Amino acid sequence: MDAFTRFTNQTQGRDRLFRATQYTCMLLRYLLEPKAGKEKVVMKLKKLESSVSTGRKWFRLGNVVHAVQATEQSIHATDLVPRLCLTLANLNRVIYFICDTILWVRSVGLASGINKEKWRTWAARHYYYFLLLSLGRDLYEISLQMERVAHDREKREKSSSQDPLKYSVADEETEWLQSFLLLLFQSLKQHPPLLLDTVKNFCDILNPLDQLGIYKFNPGIIGLVGLVSSIAGMITVAYPQMKLKTR
Repeated sequence: MDAFTRFTNQTQGRDRLFRATQYTCMLLRYLLEPKAGKEKVVMKLKKLESSVSTGRKWFRLGNVVHAVQATEQSIHATDLVPRLCLTLANLNRVIYFICDTILWVRSVGLASGINKEKWRTWAARHYYYFLLLSLGRDLYEISLQMERVAHDREKREKSSSQDPLKYSVADEETEWLQSFLLLLFQSLKQHPPLLLDTVKNFCDILNPLDQLGIYKFNPGIIGLVGLVSSIAGMITVAYPQMKLKTR
C-alpha cells in the first residue's frame, strides 16, 4: 500500500499509469477491430487512447529539466562506458523532450506555424538514439555481470575437483550455446534492476523503429510492448531499489 501511495503521488508514476492505459487501449483496439459488432467499443477505445496521450504531455512538460539533471549526473559516472553511453543518451533525451514540448505547443494552438511531421520525426529519431545508447549500456552491464557469474562458477567447479566430460565438436557447440544461455539467465536473475531496464528499453525501441520506418510493426505489437514497458517503469517508480543505478 505504501508503494502504491508513493507511486501515485509522483508525476512520473502517474505518467506511467497513463502510458499503460494508452497502450492497453491500443492493444484492445487492435484485437477488437476485426470482430463484427465491436465498432462502438473500438471507437471509444480510440478516443480514450487519444485523450490519455494528450493528457500525458502535461506530465512530460518538466522532463527537460530532469533530463538535463540526469545528464549532469551521468558525467560523473566512474566507469567510462556507462559514462559515455548515459551522457550521450541523456543529451538525446533532452532534445527529444524539447521536440515533444514544441509538438505540445502546436497541439494546444499556441503556435500554428510549426511543421508537425518534421518535429515528430526529429523527436522519434532522438528517442531512438537515446534508447539505442541505453541498450548499449545495458549490454555492457550484462557482460560484466556474466563475467562475475562465470568467475564464481569456475571457482566452484575447481573446488569440486570433477573431471571434465568429453564432447564431440557438435556437442561442444551445443554445450557452448546452452552454457551461454544459462549464464545469461543466471546473470539477469541475480540482477533484477538490470533485467527490468533491458526489457523496458528493448520494448520501447520498437516504437521509434516503427515511426522512423526502419522496421514496421502492427499496432498490436506496439500496444503489447508499450504495456510491458509501462509495467516495468511502474515497478521502478513504486520500488526505487529496482531502478538500475549508475556506477
